[in-house]
Amino acid sequence: MAKKPLPKKVRKSAAAPPKPSKPARKSTAALESDLKRLDREILTLVNKRAGTTTAWIQSQPDQKRAMFAPLADDALFAALEASNRGPLPASAIRGIFRQILSASRQQVKTVRVAYLGPAYSYTHIAAIERFGESADLVPVTTIAAVFEEVNRGQADYGIVPIENSTDGRIVDTLDMFTRLPLRICGEVQIAIHHNLLARCPRSEVTEIYSKPQALSQCREWLNKNMPQARLLEVTSTSTAAQLARDKPGTAAVASMRAAVEYDLNVVAESIQDNKNNVTRFAIIGDDDTKPTGKDRTALLLQIPHKPGALADALGSFKRNKINLTWIESFPLRGPESGYLFFLDFEGHSHDPRINRTLSEIERLAVRMEVLGSYPRSEPLS
Repeated sequence: MAKKPLPKKVRKSAAAPPKPSKPARKSTAALESDLKRLDREILTLVNKRAGTTTAWIQSQPDQKRAMFAPLADDALFAALEASNRGPLPASAIRGIFRQILSASRQQVKTVRVAYLGPAYSYTHIAAIERFGESADLVPVTTIAAVFEEVNRGQADYGIVPIENSTDGRIVDTLDMFTRLPLRICGEVQIAIHHNLLARCPRSEVTEIYSKPQALSQCREWLNKNMPQARLLEVTSTSTAAQLARDKPGTAAVASMRAAVEYDLNVVAESIQDNKNNVTRFAIIGDDDTKPTGKDRTALLLQIPHKPGALADALGSFKRNKINLTWIESFPLRGPESGYLFFLDFEGHSHDPRINRTLSEIERLAVRMEVLGSYPRSEPLS
């Protein structure tokens, strides 16, 4: 009798892992309840952070140094950025904590800061970045007026542009350092993003206003994309934004912040010719900052007007291995022949190598003034 064929073995497939169950979506009422709870918790913690900051400042033997602490602020912002997992961007976190620090410091003393105005100019933005919006930020109309406010004691600090990566030196600022005995005690570097702002369509723009430096930094883009429009200079980007708001057929080259404050549309974004356009702002005052290991020193120098004098002075930097980062020259005023030189270099005047270099240069100089040693900063977007 024939044997029946054995049934084929059925391969058992591995059991598929169970699909993770999706978390149940919260109802609107539950989300609103969470928001109220979080608001209470945040409010408690923000006030606790502010109170502790104020108490820490009041406990310091040198409260003025504790109030103006750019290196400590930057270290805090860097640590927060490293710890931040989103969804808020680093700039938002920085803004939140900057305002907490600013408001806490005002509980100890109101810090008055003069800046080249008007409000929402790039210098105003730089002032907010360093001092926060709780400081008493006072706009003045000229760079000279910023220096005079600080020199007369009407302001604790001033903030002025000193250098732009596209246009170079800011002549008015360097000139004022030759006139008044003020120091650079900090810096802010801002990545400058110019925008074309208007209330009308781009095709209807017949006039474009801005300060001379902003127009210069966007000239190639404007010539290529807005040949029908006249370029007109005004004292500031904020003044340009006001004109664009009030005058039909007018646009301004200004910041995003100006677009918000003056209710303008951004008709073209980031129109600067140099995409790495950065302006460095100097914080002026009478503070003598301590070495941080990441410093910059500024120097005003007059040397004899004769062959080889400048080479002899610069030789000190090479011998002592000091990195010279910036040098500018200006003719002396009046009948005297010769030049004043402004120099920036890495290091602090209290560092032994820097101190030795300065002593060598001083022996060669007709006039030498250390304008300040202060922490270097990184450009902020």
